[in-house]
Amino acid sequence: MKIYHLKTCDTCRKAIKALRAAGHELDLIDVRADGVSVQDLTAMEDVLGYEKLLNTRSTTWRALEDAKKQDMSAARALQLMSQYPTLIKRPVIVTADNMSVGWTKDVQAQWLSS
Repeated sequence: MKIYHLKTCDTCRKAIKALRAAGHELDLIDVRADGVSVQDLTAMEDVLGYEKLLNTRSTTWRALEDAKKQDMSAARALQLMSQYPTLIKRPVIVTADNMSVGWTKDVQAQWLSS
């Protein structure tokens, strides 16, 4: 199970702790320190959609120039998330046959009950 996270993110830390406690073996990828490959980012966008993956509530998003936020498309979002990995909503949890983003009750139920 791969977890794309940010080590300073409280939500990510909670998710990692809960997943480990549930017995999952984790491969942790810090989006800022390790980066995210274009291939991985494209795969995430294909499954989740850029609307769900792009964190428009982040400090990074708010600091962007308005021109960069205009005319958003999948290609534009991927370019921004590649350039600014902290724009990726976290955690992104990936297995061979499933993928999710965030740590909502639904996501917790999905990963902690299996």
